[in-house]
Amino acid sequence: MEALNAPSERKPALGFIFVTLVLLVLGFGIIIPVLPGLVTQFEGGNVAEGSDYYGLIVGVFAGMQFVASPILGSLSDRFGRRKVILIALAGTAIDYVIMGLAPNIGWMFVARMISGATAGALATCNAYIADVTPPERRAQGYGLVGAAFGLGFVVGPAVGGLLGQVSLRLPFFVAAGCVGVNWLYGAFVLPESLPAEHRRPFSWRRANPVGSLLALRRFRGVIDLAGMHFIFMCGNTMLQSIWVLYVGYRYRWTTLEVGLSLMFIGLMAAVVQGGLVKRIIAWTGERRGLVAGLVISTVIMLAYGLATRGWMIYCLAFVGAFGGIAGPAAQALITRHVPPNEQGAVQGSLSGLTSLAGIFAPIVAAWSFGKGIAADARWHLPGIAFYEASVLMLIALALAFRSFQLDDRLAAKA
Repeated sequence: MEALNAPSERKPALGFIFVTLVLLVLGFGIIIPVLPGLVTQFEGGNVAEGSDYYGLIVGVFAGMQFVASPILGSLSDRFGRRKVILIALAGTAIDYVIMGLAPNIGWMFVARMISGATAGALATCNAYIADVTPPERRAQGYGLVGAAFGLGFVVGPAVGGLLGQVSLRLPFFVAAGCVGVNWLYGAFVLPESLPAEHRRPFSWRRANPVGSLLALRRFRGVIDLAGMHFIFMCGNTMLQSIWVLYVGYRYRWTTLEVGLSLMFIGLMAAVVQGGLVKRIIAWTGERRGLVAGLVISTVIMLAYGLATRGWMIYCLAFVGAFGGIAGPAAQALITRHVPPNEQGAVQGSLSGLTSLAGIFAPIVAAWSFGKGIAADARWHLPGIAFYEASVLMLIALALAFRSFQLDDRLAAKA
């Protein structure tokens, strides 16, 4: 018991949570190249039907995450970040084992429900960052989240692609091992970041997903930024959920080639968000950084759908990585309006919005992709999901401008 309590005596720092995020994303990245293929295999190899089921599986995960994230976020405000992170990691490890052993598509749904219910690790990690960084440095802190995702995706998809050449199920067990190591790190190394004096009682009114979203209205300038965050995540989730199916169908890439493409995207994300976000945001400011990121994302999404050759994807991914500055800029702007003892609940609400995007966006993207490549389609449009994502980025940009205007008016009256 002393070993588990020892981390609370250490001083919390970004380095601790960065390692947690890298290990968590590494496990997630390992299964990305093979999950769509395993689902399609359950459907007899039919890509169009497999894409529909894949979209539903991703949507089920997001639905459970939508319900559970605000609960876990509020629990972290009451009991501390570290305990919630440990619970979430345990659920994720169990999920990967079940998927690796799944005999049919039904068990895949069961596994994703378990993982979604304990998927509060990322929201709690975001709250951890808000705990240990001052407001003026939070964009840099949230850039480290993107860098952790990048590093995890540099190694994860490449390993998953290689292991998938041996067996489509092997990557799931390796991912479970990565998350198991992460749990041990959290249990014996990760310190608690939320002091006892900043904790608050748990409330079901704030913890239920609808109540947590409505509670965002209490914070000046947050509600429009939260809406922008939701639309932005819808667009990004469409790209993520359809990527493997799209490049496999359009460019005939193998699991290894898919893994290498994701590795390159992860490397670029690590470089931009881990090394350049601080300098870019310092130069542009959080508002202009958010606008620049959304504009880049709008153009790149459209270009992905139009790309006719596989090599073009790498050029677009290089430029598109700079669109990633939108996420840290938005997170930093939101946290400026939230007190320390409510960061967990607000991050849980934002994670809930991300989950809500994950319910609908993958289903829409997979359905659109399936219709776009169907034999009886009037127009052959394999890139249609990317065109839809580009439109969503434009809507997110409009919401960002509206939030700036409202915030300025309220500030002028204060």
